[in-house]
Amino acid sequence: MHDPVLKPLSSDLPADPARRRLLAASAAGAALALPGAAALAQPREGVQVGPRSSFESLVPASEIEAEAARGYRDMLAQARARHLLAEPVHPQLRRLVYISTRLRPFAGMWNERAVGWQWEVNLIGSPQVNAFCMPGGKIAFFWGILTKLKLTDDEVAMVMGHEMTHALREHGRAQIGKEVATQGTISLLAGLFGWGMAGRQMAGVGGRLLTLKYSRDDETEADLIGLELAARAGYDPRSALSLWQKMAAASKGAPPAFLSDHPSSPDRLRTIAANIPRVQGLYDRAPKPDVRYGPPMTGGNSGKG
Repeated sequence: MHDPVLKPLSSDLPADPARRRLLAASAAGAALALPGAAALAQPREGVQVGPRSSFESLVPASEIEAEAARGYRDMLAQARARHLLAEPVHPQLRRLVYISTRLRPFAGMWNERAVGWQWEVNLIGSPQVNAFCMPGGKIAFFWGILTKLKLTDDEVAMVMGHEMTHALREHGRAQIGKEVATQGTISLLAGLFGWGMAGRQMAGVGGRLLTLKYSRDDETEADLIGLELAARAGYDPRSALSLWQKMAAASKGAPPAFLSDHPSSPDRLRTIAANIPRVQGLYDRAPKPDVRYGPPMTGGNSGKG
C-alpha cells in the first residue's frame, strides 16, 4: 500500500506518548549534565565531551527558543502553502514521531531546559538530503534524506540524535553569542531582543537559525551525544557507521545540502567507531523499539512505509 502524498497539515501532530517518560528520565539523569565536583566525582557510562561554550551566556535561551519557534512556523507555513507538509497520518511522519519519542526522554540529561520544551516533528516533501533540530526542540526531516539514503530506523535515530544535540548543547545560541562578543556592542544584543528601538533586527534570527553552519567541535559533539541518545533509546550504535558511509557515498559528485554542514570524513568515522564501545552496554540493556518501520519504497513525495 502506498503512503499518501504529502499534503498540507490539517491537524495537530499525534499525542506524545513519551511525556511522562521524558520527565522521569530527565529527573533521573539531570545530575549527569550538571558541571561541578559532584558530577565529576562519579565516572559516567557513555560518551565524554567538554563543557558548553561560554558565549551562550551572552544570549538569553528563552529568546533564542522563541525566535527559533517563529522561524520554524514560517518554514512550515511555506511548506504548507506548497502542499509539501506531511499530514500526521503519513507513515513516514509517524515513523519520525515514534523515533523521537524514544530519544526525547534522555534529552534532559544534556540540557535541563529540554524537559519543558514543546517538541515538534515535521516531514517536508523536498528532495533535499537534510534534517535539523532548532533550539526548543523543533525537528524537521526532508523527504530526500529518507529516500535517497534509504535510511533504516537505526540510521534515522542517529541523524535525529545528532540534530537534537545541536539544540541540547545550544550550539546556535553560542554562535550568536560569539557574534555579539566579536562585534563588541551591547546595544546590538539589546536590539536583537527588542530591548530598544532596534528590535526590528531580531526578525531574521529565526531564519538564520535554520542555516547556521556548525564548527568541527560542534559536529563531533553532536556525533557523540547523538550516538548515546540513540543507544539509550534502543537503536544500534553501529548504525552510525553505516549512516556516514552512506553520506560519504552521497557526497560524490554534487554533495547534498546536509553534507555542506556535516562533512563526512575518515576522521569522523574513526571517532564514531572509537566511541561505540562506550555506549554499547547502554544499547544492550535498553528496551528495544516495539515498532519498526523502514525507508520509503518509492521516490517522489510518496512511498511505502
